[in-house]
Amino acid sequence: MRSYSEIKQRVVVPALYDKWFVFAVICIVSLGLLMMTSASIVISDGQMHQPFYFLFKQLIFLTLGVAIGSVVMQVDTRYWEKWSGVLLLFVMLLLALVLIPGIGHSVNGSARWIGYGPLSFQVSELTKFMIIVYMAGYLVRHHNFIKPMFILSVIAVLLLREPDFGATVVVTATTLGLMFLAGMRLRHFLALFSLVLGALAVIAVSAPYRLLRLTSFLNPWERPFDTGYQLTQSLIAFGRGGWFGVGLGKSIQKMFYLPEAHTDFLFAVIAEELGLFGMFVVMGLFLLLVVRIFLMGRMAHCHHRPYAGFLAYGFGLWMAIQFTVSVGVNSGLLPTKGLTLPLMSYGGSSVLVNCIVIAVLLRIDHENRMTALGIR
Repeated sequence: MRSYSEIKQRVVVPALYDKWFVFAVICIVSLGLLMMTSASIVISDGQMHQPFYFLFKQLIFLTLGVAIGSVVMQVDTRYWEKWSGVLLLFVMLLLALVLIPGIGHSVNGSARWIGYGPLSFQVSELTKFMIIVYMAGYLVRHHNFIKPMFILSVIAVLLLREPDFGATVVVTATTLGLMFLAGMRLRHFLALFSLVLGALAVIAVSAPYRLLRLTSFLNPWERPFDTGYQLTQSLIAFGRGGWFGVGLGKSIQKMFYLPEAHTDFLFAVIAEELGLFGMFVVMGLFLLLVVRIFLMGRMAHCHHRPYAGFLAYGFGLWMAIQFTVSVGVNSGLLPTKGLTLPLMSYGGSSVLVNCIVIAVLLRIDHENRMTALGIR
């Protein structure tokens, strides 16, 4: 039995990771697997003659993502800063290669994938990650915002050539948010924001299919079986959900009525099966996740680690913006565009990149704690 002096001299080592952050990630991923399976079970059985085909594929991607993430967690954040420029150039090269017939391939009229079969990858997901990695380093070294706007313009042009308007909006909004947090004057930010918003508006109305989406979003019931079909089916799902939903697995809209129910419109299935209560749970979990990420960034800045701080802020902005846009699209508050729920919707590329993001954030939090202990 230990003596009192031995017990008194014991050192209590604090946790190496943020337990609330880990809790939010586990809950979001688990709930995502459950709801993605429910949303895809009908289409999976109809197309693949296997009700859990999409679940099995998602689990494979998730396992691979955890394996990659465990390696990424060992990488010091200073290496991301050191190689950020090279990594961004590599991603821009991939974006250009996607547009070359024979290298990139199209799905539903959009050339967003590179590779073939199970080895195909959606480059726009990696672009979101790399632009944050680069911008975090640039904002530490410089206070001139002309160069990042030029780079952002090139990336936006490449993304719009695919076309991927949703990814363009997320990348642009995240970059502007980071620049504002880095100390851009409010009047300069508002002027730049207005300019970018005007450019996106011109781009949105310049293509006929985007203009149709905008007009159908304003009044989807005018053409409920044509351009307004996705949104009207999504709104029906919201209406059927009520307070507590129709019950897990009992959605009607997922039965070939609501297109992309397990990807872009997963939140509509959540609204139908789990109701308003389920929606609040999901929104609460994402709020907790984003708050903990921003606290990581603030802690990094307090420990004089600005790159890690901006990196965390960027990932937090990305998660918040994409979740908000996805919910807005599903509920009819924003025009329809192809954006998934982070960590929840089906998609191999999205799962892999999200796992890398979580791993980098865990590394940032770990380094913050080691710095606080004087070990780092």
